[in-house]
Amino acid sequence: MARSAAPATLPPAAVPEAITHAVAEASRLKTRAIDRVAYASDASHFLLTPEAVLVAADAAEVGRVMREAGRSRSRLTFRSGGTSLSGQASTDGLLVDVRQRFRRIDVLDGGRRVRVQPGATVRQVNTRLARHGFRLGPDPASELACTIGGVVNNNSSGMACGITENTYQTLESLVFVLPSGTVVDSGAADADAALRAAEPDLVDRLMQLRERVVSNPRSVEIIRRQFAMKNTMGYAVNAFLDFDSPAQLLAHLVVGSEGTLAFVAEATYRTVPILPRMATALTVFPDLAAATRALPELVATGAATLELMDATSLRVGQSLAGAPREITGLTVRDQAALLVEFHAHDDEELADLVARGAQTLAAQPLEAAASFSSDPVARAAAWKLRKGLYASVAGARPSGTTALLEDVVVPVDRLAPTCATLQALFERYSYDDSVIFGHAKDGNIHFMLTDRFESADQLARYRAFTEDMVELVLDAGGNLKAEHGTGRVMAPYVRRQYGDELYDVMRELKRLCDPAAILNPGVIIDDDPEAHLRHIKLADPIEAEADRCVECGYCEPVCPSKDLTLTPRQRIVTRRAIARAEASGDHALVSELERDYDYAGVDTCAVDGMCQTACPVLINTGALVKRLRREDAGALSNAAWKGAARAWGGATRVASLGLTVADKLPATLVTAATDVSRAVLGADTVPRYSDDLPRGGRARSRLGATVGTGEESAPVAVFLPACVNAMFGPAGDGVGVTEAFRRLAERAGVRLAVPDGVDALCCSTPWTSKGYAGGREVMARRVAASLTDAPRGGELTIVTDASSCTEGFIHLLADAGVDARVEDAVAFAERVLLPRLGEVAPVVGTLALHPTCSSTQLGLDPALRRVAEAVAGEVVVPDAWSCCGFAGDRGMLHPELTASATAAEAAEVRALGADAHASCNRTCELGMTRATGADYRHVLELLEEATRPAPPAS
Repeated sequence: MARSAAPATLPPAAVPEAITHAVAEASRLKTRAIDRVAYASDASHFLLTPEAVLVAADAAEVGRVMREAGRSRSRLTFRSGGTSLSGQASTDGLLVDVRQRFRRIDVLDGGRRVRVQPGATVRQVNTRLARHGFRLGPDPASELACTIGGVVNNNSSGMACGITENTYQTLESLVFVLPSGTVVDSGAADADAALRAAEPDLVDRLMQLRERVVSNPRSVEIIRRQFAMKNTMGYAVNAFLDFDSPAQLLAHLVVGSEGTLAFVAEATYRTVPILPRMATALTVFPDLAAATRALPELVATGAATLELMDATSLRVGQSLAGAPREITGLTVRDQAALLVEFHAHDDEELADLVARGAQTLAAQPLEAAASFSSDPVARAAAWKLRKGLYASVAGARPSGTTALLEDVVVPVDRLAPTCATLQALFERYSYDDSVIFGHAKDGNIHFMLTDRFESADQLARYRAFTEDMVELVLDAGGNLKAEHGTGRVMAPYVRRQYGDELYDVMRELKRLCDPAAILNPGVIIDDDPEAHLRHIKLADPIEAEADRCVECGYCEPVCPSKDLTLTPRQRIVTRRAIARAEASGDHALVSELERDYDYAGVDTCAVDGMCQTACPVLINTGALVKRLRREDAGALSNAAWKGAARAWGGATRVASLGLTVADKLPATLVTAATDVSRAVLGADTVPRYSDDLPRGGRARSRLGATVGTGEESAPVAVFLPACVNAMFGPAGDGVGVTEAFRRLAERAGVRLAVPDGVDALCCSTPWTSKGYAGGREVMARRVAASLTDAPRGGELTIVTDASSCTEGFIHLLADAGVDARVEDAVAFAERVLLPRLGEVAPVVGTLALHPTCSSTQLGLDPALRRVAEAVAGEVVVPDAWSCCGFAGDRGMLHPELTASATAAEAAEVRALGADAHASCNRTCELGMTRATGADYRHVLELLEEATRPAPPAS
């Protein structure tokens, strides 16, 4: 069955009028081509483009939409994190986004329970729970990005939870909405009575279905056997054996139902205590067979996790930044690794477990002796390798190919021969770059195939391989899906795993809950034997900066524009849609997508690089956007910004003077003037003035040739204050960070040189972020020349007082070939000044601290917190912290970006009612001031206040 390339021409958006009327705000029902293609892709290897996208407001609205969809037989699919791998979050019907407005987390009973909406990520929930000493039971590798909606609907597990701590086992109650609109709260005291009153026929037939299952010995035997292992194949029919209460039975049938039975609006979990003592060892075996043969003995030691990685995994892992030392110098041939970890309540218990593990491993043919470590850095390196493995391996695939990940489980004692046969299948079908990894403690392995999956031969090969793989797993007594969900990829094989009787039970369950078959058709239940061969995603090559993206979605939670326009994944997905449209000659679609991409993809990207911190293959989508800005930059704009670089000292003084004048005028007058200019010249050209902007700052040249005092014959460093602090003055009556740093250096007895012509120097971020290469080159030459001539002793160390500029100078000087160390003023203060300042008395009680995207990427946050703790009794970094999206002048060009990016953090800050608010970058301080209404200052301003000499006694 050959498949043609995915059609680029989109059919018209089709939303029944009744569904449109069920949505309170028309703006949340999206029908533009760019919205539809942006949501088309998830982390799976399937591609279906929705007819429309609805960003749902609440469960009541979802209920109204489902009722109308049932009447019109309109297909509907829910999407929260979009990290699912089996195609269950894609549709060519209506896609309902239940992430954006469903992020509430309520910690209950001191952390022993937690109530969560579907849009919160596992990491966000665990962050809230950690301070109470608890965590969620499910621990998927994608915890950074996967959301509770997916964790419930896939019954996700992970590295350590096995089958005892997954959602099914740790769920206390569920609030879900049936397609009829009926809301069921399984935790309510009258849950059964309420369900029967609202849905009497459903309850009667559900209980009849339960009786049918429990009275059939063969069905009971199959269920007991298959659910003794991880199992997300088909519906959770084990619930028929475990529950006799209608509400609890239905709630647990909804677990793992992949959005085909109901909408999960809220889940309440019983949490799991965090075992505080851990030890980890990355052990390398000569081959996969040796690693898998060792498993039964290692499982008996009580290991919390046993993660398997084959040779291909290790080769890819060696190329990653911060790869564990156990594999960095390894010449990889056929080796395989097991990541072994023990968890314990105390050191004594941990020592006993480690001793058992070490004794068992000592008898194995390891490449090097096992070394267990409790060092957080070493453990983090090992887990970074494992958690990012799928995306890293997939990102290393040949350009233009698709990565297809499968997920199976067999009894642990059958894992070794199963892996051996699987490798033989790879060789038989010429899947040469295939990889095996997974949760070996549970007999659960993942394997990946890469191919184009396009021609008749490619699809025939995949079909034959799948048939052989299915036979292999089922013959071993395993399950065809362990934790990734049935989705579309295994729907044709559900009957084969369970037999006709239980498959018919599943079909009847689907009919009971969703009689109109509107919810996620084609997922779990699909009688088309070739359904898994249809709609396979083709990875159309795009710009080099993003071509290796596997669309995993790890980047999305950290993106400032995620709730406004596009996420990094969606920016890349849309570039691929444009490439497909170009290849098919659909110029009208290309034109429409490019037109809307200018704002959604380019103008509202903060280019903050936070996506790279979450991306397993280190894609910085901001680099792609900078390229697009360079390509779009006109000659006139390039010339103007190059001229600005040549006269930067004057340009900063003009900007400062303008702010000072504006500060003295009625704000409405100035705002109106900038609005007129923006209307004429463009919103991405003219910044918008608002009354939260400060007066202008002071010229940097006023500092003179040096700052501070000291006995050293030469300055200890070069102080290059950021031009942003010269343009934007301090908050209120503050002195500003540049003056604060000068005073601190003086009090600490430390002297730093200030470069000649400092007013004309800049880190070049204004040019790099906007794509003006000529201006950046001018500035780079000037800065390099200035620093070469700067007086110093020994190694050239440059200190600057804005974290984004610290990052900018690091890149600029590296590109210019200047051998220098760049240190942020916060780090310098923590390392050099604080020890010399003596005892520091806190000047505020509670301090709300906002780290920046640059401080996070530079590893500056620990120093930032230590300085903050010196000046405050309590330091609080909001749980909802994220990049503020101000991004230089982006927050003035597109204020809606900052408003969206800061909304959750600002709400938390306002509720906190802190005594003071601080950050480490002036524009970020402006963004947070605007968002919260509270003055944010640089943390060094507070340190300066805390170290002021006492006034002389009168």
